[in-house]
Amino acid sequence: AIRSMRVKLIDQPANETERWLKETVHAQAEASGVGLPDVGVFDSPTPNAFATGWNKNDALVAVSTGLLASMDRGEVEAVLGHEVAHVYNGDMVTMGLLQGVLNTFVIIFSRVLGQLLNNLLTRGRGGYGPGFLIGNLIGNVLFGALAGMIAAWFSRQREFRADAGGAKLAG
Repeated sequence: AIRSMRVKLIDQPANETERWLKETVHAQAEASGVGLPDVGVFDSPTPNAFATGWNKNDALVAVSTGLLASMDRGEVEAVLGHEVAHVYNGDMVTMGLLQGVLNTFVIIFSRVLGQLLNNLLTRGRGGYGPGFLIGNLIGNVLFGALAGMIAAWFSRQREFRADAGGAKLAG
């Protein structure tokens, strides 16, 4: 994430804004009971922020230059609280695990559908014929769409929880 978004980590704040960002994120992290995340800024005109990391005590909270330019400190503090709440809730790992489980079921159910279709077309002679390929492709599309809806619903619930956590942290 740091490389792909070209995040500049704030080790030693270069200005008042960076000092405030780091202090605010760290204060919110302490209030949440998680380890102090790294804090960074990435160059983008679009207001944006994200949290990432493999656990609650080893995370990163980053904001865009567009967010800093278009919002006042109270608004930025609310966004930072939302991102720290994602860290507290373990959303990065949770969503990764959920997507892995969903993908596993998509693969299994698609192969079962492919084998069933193949058995129908070959009258049970077995093997992997065109029926398997067609059933597997159809299963990947259908089950993949269903898995995408489940992941989107779950993600939305995590966003609502992060909103509530951010509201508590930012006041």
